[in-house]
Amino acid sequence: MPFLQIDEQLKMFYEDQDFSDPWEESETVLMHHGNAKNSQFWFGWLPTLTKKYRVIRVDGRGFGRSSIPPKGFDWSLEQFSQDSKILIDKLGIDKVHFVGETIGGSIGMVFAEMFPESCSSLTVCTSPYNFAAVKTYSEYRDLVELEGVRSWVERTSGNRLPGKSAEHNQWYIDQMAGTAQQVVIETLTYLSTVDLTDRLKNIECPTLIMVGENSAMNTDGRVGSLANLIPHAKLVELPGATGYVQHSEPEQCAQEWIEFASNL
Repeated sequence: MPFLQIDEQLKMFYEDQDFSDPWEESETVLMHHGNAKNSQFWFGWLPTLTKKYRVIRVDGRGFGRSSIPPKGFDWSLEQFSQDSKILIDKLGIDKVHFVGETIGGSIGMVFAEMFPESCSSLTVCTSPYNFAAVKTYSEYRDLVELEGVRSWVERTSGNRLPGKSAEHNQWYIDQMAGTAQQVVIETLTYLSTVDLTDRLKNIECPTLIMVGENSAMNTDGRVGSLANLIPHAKLVELPGATGYVQHSEPEQCAQEWIEFASNL
């Protein structure tokens, strides 16, 4: 299994797939998951994206098969972004299309600001930018502290993945519930203080924002006003969709992304 040593504490797991025409030099897509998730959550996007692009999916620091930092680690979106930059540098990749979902998209916003020379485009799916204005982050932290990760995920899974089979929902819950409780508590504690509003104007690359038309995340402070705050942003509201569209409607999201990228 592919791992890269990012620093003394982080051995990062990633998957690298490319089924594009071998005589063509394909561009690279870097996909970053959200909190308490991992690289496997992108499975529904892969058949579409890997036909034309090299796709690298990462397990962020503390998640999936990547290393868990010691208790009290100084979590930050900047650190996650730096980890991604070191990864692509070690792989010899100059530029990527950064695709992130929920917190992974927030990491992408910071990555695009910190490393504009390395970011061909940015895509965010149901991603918040003003965490401090959303009280659920501190509420979820308290729930995880009292009852554990699985309880949090089970209570919120209906909002994340509506309309899917019981087996699909159980897989989703089990994947998230496998995240270390310490990591979820500490990241939620940190995120509850974050507001990226004043930094969004610094994002220079073309940006695609995707959200379900009827999603609870389609509000100011989460997704609703992002397109007005990022200079070169396009908002796509998937008609009738609710929940986390990157998981509930992955094929449609992937097609929207292909159309977006083809016009860059």
